[in-house]
Amino acid sequence: MYETDGQRLLKMRAQRLKLRAAMTSGVLTVEGADNTGRVTYRTYPEMRQALRDLDRDIADLATAIGEGSGVRRTRQVVMTGRSGW
Repeated sequence: MYETDGQRLLKMRAQRLKLRAAMTSGVLTVEGADNTGRVTYRTYPEMRQALRDLDRDIADLATAIGEGSGVRRTRQVVMTGRSGW
């Protein structure tokens, strides 16, 4: 069965939600997006790396099919202020 880019994007987003839920609960095993398989990670940092890779793939696919410009994340926030004294 042929899968469109939109369907792939939905599956990847569902997988991201499942991975985030597993990371929150501390479980190292995650079911696949279509419930056909499962992935067991060795460590939490490995899960974080998989989440970063998945976020990058989702952003690339969303940009390729013209669904926005993807997700932008900042690494540093700088705040400046001026005292009235």
